[in-house]
Amino acid sequence: MYFFIVNPNSRCGWGEKVWKKLKKLLEQKAVEYECYLTEKAGDASMLARSLTEGVREPRVIVVVGGDGTFNEVLDGLAFGGMITLGYIPAGSGNDLARSLKLPSNPVKGLKRILSPKHHQLLDYGVITFGKEAEHRRFAVSSGIGMDAAVCSNLLESPTRKRLNRVHLGKLSYIVIGIKQLILARPSKGCLILDGVKKVEFNHICFISVHIHPFEGGGFLFAPKADYKDGMLSVCVVSQKNKLKLIPILLSALLKEKKRKKGVRIYDCREASFHVENPMPVHADGEICGTWTDIQAECIERKIRMIV
Repeated sequence: MYFFIVNPNSRCGWGEKVWKKLKKLLEQKAVEYECYLTEKAGDASMLARSLTEGVREPRVIVVVGGDGTFNEVLDGLAFGGMITLGYIPAGSGNDLARSLKLPSNPVKGLKRILSPKHHQLLDYGVITFGKEAEHRRFAVSSGIGMDAAVCSNLLESPTRKRLNRVHLGKLSYIVIGIKQLILARPSKGCLILDGVKKVEFNHICFISVHIHPFEGGGFLFAPKADYKDGMLSVCVVSQKNKLKLIPILLSALLKEKKRKKGVRIYDCREASFHVENPMPVHADGEICGTWTDIQAECIERKIRMIV
């Protein structure tokens, strides 16, 4: 039995089109499955919890949607039993699929899931934020600052919706990124790595915390991030002159691995971040509010994934 959690609204309805193709193939092959369609934010998390909480028998849950849908499923999972995840990307960013080299063709992706040759145990991250010490898991990356502001803007952007309709969704990250570059206000702050090493900065634009190398639809901010080494890769971008962010962002977009001035990368198992001015926070592009302090940690090799 396969359990599908599908976001039909992913990439302006592309998720629904992908699911129709998958459903046809499942019925042709007489595969036993159950499908759950999400309608609003939070549904995928609730469905994942109901499918795994208190369950001891092995289950395969297949996520059809974007990185945000996968994030919700991950955040809702109960890891008590043997849960295996499959993922068929149908979003505009698809950074998880990019890192894992999953097929972009949904039919090929489904065939790989139905006849798996390889499984991997993947790390995931957890961020803690807010007065009530709320927790949120993330599969790909989390962050505070300008990158989270871009994610927040993207969720409501009519520009993104229009570009998605003509299959240029990745361009929306660039358009909105330019807007947020203009609006960005760097902040003084610091980070503490593994509870020992403290590093201070005067002009933090954003801090991104990675399990996988990419975020924002293919921006390579953490080239050496390894999703199975039990470590976080922390990228700090600090620049007083915002114009100097442009070559940094272009370098990340072009996937250049040479580090630019104003970028520092650290490896650790856990980290705490403080900024003097409140900044937006995201987990896999999902907004977690605006805060001055967050903590992040890596949970080692917990996700069993078909790749």
